[in-house]
Amino acid sequence: MADTTLFTDEDVRRFREDGFVVVEQLFNADDLQRIDAVINEVTDTALASGDYSDVLELEPADTEGQPVARRIHNPFHQHQLFADMATDPRILDGVEQFFGPGIALQHSKLNMKPARVGSVVEWHQDLSYFPHTNDDLLAALVYIDDATIENGCLQVIPGQHHGYLKHENPDGTFAGMITDDLDDGSHGMPVPLPAPGGSVIFMHALTPHSSLPNRSPQPRRTLIFEYRAADAFPIAFDNQLTKTNQSAVMLRGER
Repeated sequence: MADTTLFTDEDVRRFREDGFVVVEQLFNADDLQRIDAVINEVTDTALASGDYSDVLELEPADTEGQPVARRIHNPFHQHQLFADMATDPRILDGVEQFFGPGIALQHSKLNMKPARVGSVVEWHQDLSYFPHTNDDLLAALVYIDDATIENGCLQVIPGQHHGYLKHENPDGTFAGMITDDLDDGSHGMPVPLPAPGGSVIFMHALTPHSSLPNRSPQPRRTLIFEYRAADAFPIAFDNQLTKTNQSAVMLRGER
């Protein structure tokens, strides 16, 4: 078992009931300053190279003619600082309380949500993108900046992580977002999750979530580590999923 205890029994109960739990300011101001410097380093180096597609995704809209990064792909593999964060005992000990001692990193990404141009993220369940043999997967979402309703903080629908909602278009193809009607309240009401920078949201991979566009003057960057239990294996493959699975890493225990 974990050497330290991040969550109380009540926290674990709430995670199992609601599908998420928030830990405020797990990382301090010095941590955030180092993260900010590395984000700038990785972004500037990738853009300067002229061939950034393996590192960055850009926003559809630019700012005054300049490209704006929307996402850093696989930050775990882009810089040692991100790898250190993903394996930080403060996070892994928490994951262990939910899934036991066998933990793998399924994938990682860093969503930039830049000021005034940060794109909307539609309602979805993460596990719809990468089905596994069981649903012992969760995301640890690290707010790099203060997250507010105004700058597009995460919002979730509690208690809806015990099964899949529809993600299909009428022709049966994958829509990439929930196509069930969420406006009638039958699946519950959305709950925004504002929190100060350095906070971490532990969220089950079937918890429905989304975020509004960032129209504020403040960025809202979120570093995401998706973890899976050692006995959870992918059961669907395309080129992207195969590439993602090849970058998965065992962090604790044995496969």
